[in-house]
Amino acid sequence: MLAIKHGDRYDVVRPAARWLALAAKPLLCKLDDQILIAPVPLHRSRLFKRRFNQSALLARALARSLNKPYCLDLLHRPTVSGNMRGLDHGERFAKMQGSMVVNPKRTGVVRDRTVLIVDDVMTSGATLSAATLAAFDAGARDVQTVTLARVAKND
Repeated sequence: MLAIKHGDRYDVVRPAARWLALAAKPLLCKLDDQILIAPVPLHRSRLFKRRFNQSALLARALARSLNKPYCLDLLHRPTVSGNMRGLDHGERFAKMQGSMVVNPKRTGVVRDRTVLIVDDVMTSGATLSAATLAAFDAGARDVQTVTLARVAKND
């Protein structure tokens, strides 16, 4: 994931998405045909700095490999949430609370539908929680999440 995120290794996206599809297959078999795949968004200032959204690259490749619909701009981050490095679990959730909304132009697309939210890495789950709540607030029937990697906990 670091090769994609910080090394501009776009060639890793397609094989990573295939691996993600295989790993998520048990989950995907239980989801209905009306599933909509969407990435966790970056705030536009972070997107400008990084030049791409790695979660969007993964989500698009995953949708293509599964032949499922994909919506790049389903979720939106209207405010900057900032760096969460060094924050504990509770601080991360507090910082992310209300940080995402469904794009007002896409509310009709998400209503009564299952949404599969794709992120690159899960640390505490705070970002995925904010994305999930935003989708439910907009009327999603069900929301599932999938990530390529999980940060290991140091106990």
